[in-house]
Amino acid sequence: MHKLVILGAGESGIGAALLGKKQGYEVFVSDGSAIKDLYKQELAVNHIPFEEGHHSWDVILGADEIVKSPGIPEKTELMKKVRERGVKVISEIELAWRCSKDASKVIAITGSNGKSTTTAMTHHIFKTAGLNAALVGNIGVSYAKQVATDPADYYIVEVSSFQLDDIVDFKPNVAILLNITPDHLDRYDYKMQNYVESKFRIAMNQTKEDYFIYCIDDPVIREHLAKKPIYSTTIPFSIMEQLKEGGFIANDQLNIQVNEEEPVIMSMYDLALKGKHNLYNSMAAGIAGRTMDIRKEKIRESLSTFSSLEHRMEYVATVRGVDFINDSKATNVNSVWFALESMERPVILIMGGVDKGNDYDAIRELVREKVKAIVCLGVDNRPIHEALSKDMEVMVNTDNMHDAVSQAFNLASKGDVVLLSPACASFDLFKNYEERGRSFKDEVRAL
Repeated sequence: MHKLVILGAGESGIGAALLGKKQGYEVFVSDGSAIKDLYKQELAVNHIPFEEGHHSWDVILGADEIVKSPGIPEKTELMKKVRERGVKVISEIELAWRCSKDASKVIAITGSNGKSTTTAMTHHIFKTAGLNAALVGNIGVSYAKQVATDPADYYIVEVSSFQLDDIVDFKPNVAILLNITPDHLDRYDYKMQNYVESKFRIAMNQTKEDYFIYCIDDPVIREHLAKKPIYSTTIPFSIMEQLKEGGFIANDQLNIQVNEEEPVIMSMYDLALKGKHNLYNSMAAGIAGRTMDIRKEKIRESLSTFSSLEHRMEYVATVRGVDFINDSKATNVNSVWFALESMERPVILIMGGVDKGNDYDAIRELVREKVKAIVCLGVDNRPIHEALSKDMEVMVNTDNMHDAVSQAFNLASKGDVVLLSPACASFDLFKNYEERGRSFKDEVRAL
């Protein structure tokens, strides 16, 4: 019997365990930390053995195959031993794809920024067209859990570089690569090229029948494609130039031209989501819909009715003429660049948290141009002060959300925007970016 060991009992690990069990594998789950009660119940109900707080080396190293949580770095003692023993390691998306590839189509979306928005928007297009599509991956239910419990005809999957690092045969019918900017470099030996190659793994098994949709305006993507061509049918999108095929802007209109069919054309001003970055996201999602023969009327309708995600440029409230926007999902500098770039009014910026070796140079110009004051929210705010104090006269330190929101409100005048866009991970003060965003919204509503 195939022995499958799952390392890590988070959302993806539990999904992999349920799917492995359904496939008739002998499944064992091992987590070096405590497992959440909810997940423990799920394992118990499904009679899946597990351990927490430690790893049983003999069981793990005796596996036929290991599904590794995307959060476990290769540097750990555990992974070094696994690699030495030569046990096959795959990611949860590999397992899910293997068990669903014959009965469904997969649209996989990656990029340093905009993945969640584009994934949700693509799902909205497929649902609007009446298709049986599931929204899975980093954004909600794990891909494996969906395959195990409620299979769909189409899987719209948000994938991270960490998940792509452990694929073997994973081959999406449509792959979208939105952009590549420095992020998580600590996991890639601080080498940008390693991170770039990790992102491009999304297309490594694709053939001519598959589509690779990419941003031709991104210099890192362009450079990599020039050096290492890929085998799928490529469809670019751009806001800088007009293209023969793909997505582009002309005369304030969004154009999507795929496979010599009649183009989808709609006014930029009819798009539900505003800002330059959302033009890219809308084009990528629209092209994905067209590759799967969704009618152009449905694509236009979807792109004009999509509502934005929680914690991603989410409008919270207006208090005495000051707008509050929750962009807690902005966990890197580039996300903050996109947020500031779309701002039309003066900004009080709340930022800070666990700094992943951020280079704040990218946002200095926008900070000078659009930000009135910065409220730092974190245990250690020094990196932000060192990087931006020359560009910003007013900088305030806080170490809890209540103070951050009230300080920002005091610094704002009528017509300003208070923007929570942290540029950092949240685990110094919060469990995750969702908790940080909800805390922000609670404090705003209490003003």
